[in-house]
Amino acid sequence: MYDRLLVAVDDSEVSGRVIAAAKDMASLSKGKVWVLHVREREFGRLGLTPTEPDEEVQQAVREGVDALIQAGIDAQGEVREAVFGQAAREIVNDAKKHDAGIIIMGSRGRSELTSLVLGSTAHKVIHLTDRPVLVVR
Repeated sequence: MYDRLLVAVDDSEVSGRVIAAAKDMASLSKGKVWVLHVREREFGRLGLTPTEPDEEVQQAVREGVDALIQAGIDAQGEVREAVFGQAAREIVNDAKKHDAGIIIMGSRGRSELTSLVLGSTAHKVIHLTDRPVLVVR
């Protein structure tokens, strides 16, 4: 089983299921969990502007970490910044930094056409990493 897990969350409803999956896996291995949210920034007239309010992203991480700690799991959380479109690279780099054995993340369930045009962060992570990725829907 994996003793170091990286869990990528966002502010969608699937994040609760992602945390539940991480809790189940970490409980089996007594593993350590890093909860990560990558907040992307877009280029605008005023430079790089965040795509999500700070309180929302902090809350998503805080709720995930709190749920894991209440279940007796060693968990820490972090919000990282990335240029729009680079969230997958940040997730993969963070997994390497923490030597995570697995990456657990959600899929927002976009349509095939939307994912083809916009790309999917989960899809990009799968192709960029050498680690197993559990995608929760």
